[in-house]
Amino acid sequence: MYFFEKNLYRSFILLIVLLVTPCSMFGQAVQPAGPDQVYSSSRHFSSNYALSPQRFSFENRGAANWQQWQADARAALTALLGLDQLKRQLADFRPTGKLLREEKADGFVRQFWIVNTEPTVPLPLIVLLPSGKKGPKPLVLTPHGHGRSTQAYAGVYADSAEQASIRAGERDVAVQAVKEGYIAIAPTTRAFGDTRDDDDKREDKPFSCRIQLMHDLLLGRTPIGDRVWDMQRILDWAIVNFEVDTSRVAITGNSAGGTVTLFAAAIDTRFTIAAPASYFSTFEGSIGSIVHCDCNYIPGIMNWGRMSDVAGLVAPRPISVIHGRKDDIYPITETRKAFEELRKIYESAGAGSHLQLFEGAEGHRYYQAGAWPFIRHYFLSTGK
Repeated sequence: MYFFEKNLYRSFILLIVLLVTPCSMFGQAVQPAGPDQVYSSSRHFSSNYALSPQRFSFENRGAANWQQWQADARAALTALLGLDQLKRQLADFRPTGKLLREEKADGFVRQFWIVNTEPTVPLPLIVLLPSGKKGPKPLVLTPHGHGRSTQAYAGVYADSAEQASIRAGERDVAVQAVKEGYIAIAPTTRAFGDTRDDDDKREDKPFSCRIQLMHDLLLGRTPIGDRVWDMQRILDWAIVNFEVDTSRVAITGNSAGGTVTLFAAAIDTRFTIAAPASYFSTFEGSIGSIVHCDCNYIPGIMNWGRMSDVAGLVAPRPISVIHGRKDDIYPITETRKAFEELRKIYESAGAGSHLQLFEGAEGHRYYQAGAWPFIRHYFLSTGK
């Protein structure tokens, strides 16, 4: 009995000690939930972004030899976009086209085509040809953003209200190009128009970017990679079928069209001038912190590098970054920051005069004054 009482007394004393002893004596002290213990998604993701290795950033790899940096970074980006896979699978593929109809417009001819950019991807596009011009001419590809923009870019409007809206926002980009005397091609951006998902067509949804992304992820592809592939195959097709001056090939588009513009010019050096509008920024300051369409996302892109590094692959070819000061989804402060990073790359390439940042007074829209004087200048200096 004495033994039992003695041990009960010891157990009681031990319990008291455990209750009054600070937890720190047995490990980390348990603190009440405070600011550092409450989950913040923005803080969490920002800290992860700061840890991204940026293996192919110019800052980490390019200072000593910008040309070697470009070769290595372009190869890695090509793989990241899923373009390596497309090249392997479609090594013998050649794009083919079918002319549906054509019509005369004010100073140009408008042709409606279907061009197969993959065996199972008949891509609608509209070609604008300047009237009365003979011989090789400059070519401008004008990929569009979110909206019914294939037609709008080419000056085909649903009604007078759309016409007024498009012209006020200067979004008739292909018409602007043909008025400059260039061949202009307004292609359908993949996952829009006739390339939407079947269910989305039936429900009349404007685009199928999320569905495109989900299927692409299963295959190791990306929507941006698909769209770059389309631009490359359209360029192949255009060179064969029209009198194109291959020393003067530009690409320009707004918003998602600006995305396609930037990545296509970064990957394919046949694009001699790029004028991305309403896109160029930092990844962390735009799609990494503000809600955007699923089509913008490339798995692992921040481990590869920065958006300024993507644009740096265009160097020393001319690039005009077009952006609105009041853009609320690609803030101008981030655009200016990325542009200064891009300037360093161009200066290293001996092409510090080949880039410009054109700031429009309004928001997320196209500014033709940032495109055509710039393109015209370089077309005049490099044409045959």
